[in-house]
Amino acid sequence: MLSFPRKSADFLLSAVLGATVGLVAPACLPAPALAEDCPGHPDALGTSRVLVVDPSKIQRVGVMQYAQSLPLADKEVVFTFDDGPLPPHSTAVLDILAAQCVKATFFLVGEMAREFPSIVRRIHEEGHTIGTHSEHHPLRMNKMPIDKVRAEIDRGIADVGAALWDQKNLAPFFRIPGLARNDAIEKELADRSLVVFSSDTVADDWHRRIRSVDIARLALSRLEARGKGILLLHDIHHVTVAALPELLSKLKAAGFRVVHVVHIVPGTGEQAELGGVSAAREATPSGSPNATPAATSQPGAVEAAASNNPTLPERKDAAQPAAAVPPTGSQATATNNEPGREAENAARQAAEANSNQVAARKSARVRAKRHGSAGAQRRSGRRSGCKRQCFGAARTKRI
Repeated sequence: MLSFPRKSADFLLSAVLGATVGLVAPACLPAPALAEDCPGHPDALGTSRVLVVDPSKIQRVGVMQYAQSLPLADKEVVFTFDDGPLPPHSTAVLDILAAQCVKATFFLVGEMAREFPSIVRRIHEEGHTIGTHSEHHPLRMNKMPIDKVRAEIDRGIADVGAALWDQKNLAPFFRIPGLARNDAIEKELADRSLVVFSSDTVADDWHRRIRSVDIARLALSRLEARGKGILLLHDIHHVTVAALPELLSKLKAAGFRVVHVVHIVPGTGEQAELGGVSAAREATPSGSPNATPAATSQPGAVEAAASNNPTLPERKDAAQPAAAVPPTGSQATATNNEPGREAENAARQAAEANSNQVAARKSARVRAKRHGSAGAQRRSGRRSGCKRQCFGAARTKRI
């Protein structure tokens, strides 16, 4: 079974995108990505820089629960998405992020990755970071026996890693379901050299009857109140998909910049290769204009050279071929005149329709299995102290 080794060798810091890197003070951060750097989308938000996290030095981040967060400058935001993948919402989120040249971190659930592995691979191939979020997203993981906690962690890693085909592409980042932490869970994650990602703020996109305009408004207002931070969203809700374009537009108008968090491959000291972006293995000479000065602030995270050219990565997922375009005009006439071609086209269209129906049924089945009854969700919200204390509302779905 694929899993991260406990007490693995120290993770080494490495260069990304051809720059010499060191520990960087917020004042030394590079300029944000230029709007025109996103092909075909001159008004895009873009991704301003890459932040490499060293799990041997940073174990927990997110001020909603911990004393420290990522070393971000003012007006910097890290996008994170939980609970997927789930079509069509996860794919719609990916489309929106790609159009805006924004990179994010996805915390995937093992059983969801097992059901929809092609979406997992698409997330990676489009340059996003993938962490894990347990195997079944238990609502009260902090109340589970420790052997079941271990199984949730390890099986989730195994299933997401299997969907990726290569576990080195899986970041050693873990978000506890419902942020329902306890000391025993954190010890198990530390034994596996996994960074615990809480969050700095949320947009309440799991609440029932919340509107997309409210999600965008809450996310922006809370980020402006903090000045920066990790934002927790979900890629399994249609309302989040509807809110995302407006949120990205408002963040750009407010002067926010996106930071992409990446990892070091365990035990190798090599930066992971994300889709369309290969990390540099050779450091730039110290006299290079791209060299970044070291600082004394927050060990364990290192800022890479500005990704001022956030190009749109090419889609390479062969598991999702483009739909055939029906012939028109003279082509249609020729096609219909060829013996057997019309029947062949009809059979292909029927097969595609059946495939779409199967995917829709599978998506509905997984959603129903994971969300359960409304009464169970309400009881879960009442019982979870974290949901009340961290999110200010007992009436929740799941986080």
